[in-house]
Amino acid sequence: MRLIISLITATFNSEDTIRSTLESVRLQDYANLEYIVIDGGSTDNTRAIVEQYGDMVSIFESERDNGIYDALNKGIKKASGDVVGFLHSDDFFSSYDVLSKIAEQFQQRSLDAVYSDLDYVDPSDSSRVVRHWHSGEFSEEKLKIGWMPPHPTFYMRRFLYESWGYFNENLKISADYESMLRYLKHSEIRIAYIPEVLIKMRTGGQSNSSIKNILLKSSEDMEAMRLNNIPVAKALIGKNLSKIPQLLLRQ
Repeated sequence: MRLIISLITATFNSEDTIRSTLESVRLQDYANLEYIVIDGGSTDNTRAIVEQYGDMVSIFESERDNGIYDALNKGIKKASGDVVGFLHSDDFFSSYDVLSKIAEQFQQRSLDAVYSDLDYVDPSDSSRVVRHWHSGEFSEEKLKIGWMPPHPTFYMRRFLYESWGYFNENLKISADYESMLRYLKHSEIRIAYIPEVLIKMRTGGQSNSSIKNILLKSSEDMEAMRLNNIPVAKALIGKNLSKIPQLLLRQ
């Protein structure tokens, strides 16, 4: 029996980008997909656009929430697939066979999780790469110097969310980082790196939208490190310095 992937998209007033995300999902050649869209009660045309794709959206919910991590947690709890992944409303897959490649890794290697590389692209010209995130192979020691895989490329067995916990909603920007520190510190986790770009993300996200958010992100990153017994100073410096080669490695 083929593995079922539950893919979750959280939206809020995403009318400018959500159609691109939805089309990216529609073009996937992997059939065993449960697609869940959790909308935070958008006041623009987001809901109407999603409803045009009702034939491929398994679950669609639109109501006020407490932010993106509340929405993603709702999606995980509604999911019934073997594996859970996320495609944010300003992201899209790099090719038609991304989910097939992910499923193949899980099925052939009895894995708990996979991740890949990611490209940040210009929001007005998605063919132009602004920053290339080359992940590299995972090791626990890398967590101590600020390493993390790009969260939009991270797919994990659903039962592990139930065992290891969901996103920490006390963190408004860095809950994805905290969650991966929490998951990856389990020495028994069986994880594989797919050495290619599977996801493309438009720049201009919340964490870098203002000086206030940049400072909040740094503060929350430090809290995520403390919660997971990661050396704060060393990891914070390493995490920020790691962005320099990403800018230099633009493709």
